[in-house]
Amino acid sequence: MRGATARRGMARATGKSEAVYERLKGDIESLRLRPGAKLSEVRLGEELGASRTPVREAIRRLAGEGLVDFVPGEVARVAAISLGGVRALFEIRTLLEPRAAALVAASGAADERALTPFHELVERLEEFEESFRALDAAEQARGYRDFYEIAEGFDQAVITTCRNPYLARTIRDLRSQTVRLRHVSHSGPRRMLTSLEEHRALLKAITDGDTEAAEAACRHHLAQTLQALIESLTSEDSPIGGDVQVDVVR
Repeated sequence: MRGATARRGMARATGKSEAVYERLKGDIESLRLRPGAKLSEVRLGEELGASRTPVREAIRRLAGEGLVDFVPGEVARVAAISLGGVRALFEIRTLLEPRAAALVAASGAADERALTPFHELVERLEEFEESFRALDAAEQARGYRDFYEIAEGFDQAVITTCRNPYLARTIRDLRSQTVRLRHVSHSGPRRMLTSLEEHRALLKAITDGDTEAAEAACRHHLAQTLQALIESLTSEDSPIGGDVQVDVVR
């Protein structure tokens, strides 16, 4: 009986830790928690209705993903966003993701069933564009989240369909950094619509089974996204204000 009680207690603790982790991760990725923000275990515990243990476990997990700077005995902070870090991230993404896109296109050419999620994304993208263009500027700003969901759906479909499990796993492990930066790169409707066109080209190449076009479209999208990020981060009205570090990676 005591063993069963202990297991239920462990399950509750694990569930609480997971809930705290998901909440903090979402707040960091969406920039509700800005780069450099302090993560007080006591304050977070009070806000989230959790003890310090699940909060501490969540912070350690996020530190492992590079979203939190955590040193035992010191106050944890949301990891900074730096120009050097952004360039380094896109350097590795450009090595990995175009190859994954090509593999997915090849999979679709060999088995049409592999393309089902991508055909569905084409439909979602067309529906989104039609509704997005009909909105005024204020409404468009609120409509970004729908596009984020489509872009995330595309990225997850590539990870799931990629035939190389090591490549897929490596791309997946970079997702947290990528998602946080998405909210910086899509800081205006013009970039939103350009990104939409880039995703349309990617989806067409993949559903056509054209490996070369898929790889080229992915490279183009990453290059355009990096440029948009640099412009956004260095502009006076940057979405993270003065919280970006201007540094270099050597």
